[in-house]
Amino acid sequence: MDLVDRVRAIFLAFPEVTERPSHGAPTWFVRDKKSIATLWADGHHDDDFPHLWAAAPLGAQQELIAINPDRYFRPPYVGHRGWVGVRLDGEIAWDELAEIAEDAYRVIAPKSLVAKLDGR
Repeated sequence: MDLVDRVRAIFLAFPEVTERPSHGAPTWFVRDKKSIATLWADGHHDDDFPHLWAAAPLGAQQELIAINPDRYFRPPYVGHRGWVGVRLDGEIAWDELAEIAEDAYRVIAPKSLVAKLDGR
């Protein structure tokens, strides 16, 4: 399974998440409205490496960057909203990426869908 397929499988496992291209990149949405993440498999602008932009809980962006600045970064356009960038070159910690995806979902999804996720 390639990078796009693995990331896709993580996001599409959440209740009422859909995928469609946004700015030419796979992007995941809750109820086809609010985006939760975008995958730049071939890089984007000056970041010429595969990476993901994902919504993040308040303060998580700063914490992740402080813990591992080689893996996490403040992405352009959405970083000011607290989103986090995750480098996907090199070895990928898939469990950690799944946690970031779930956090993104929980930040954006309405409470009823988060309850659905918790009820699994």
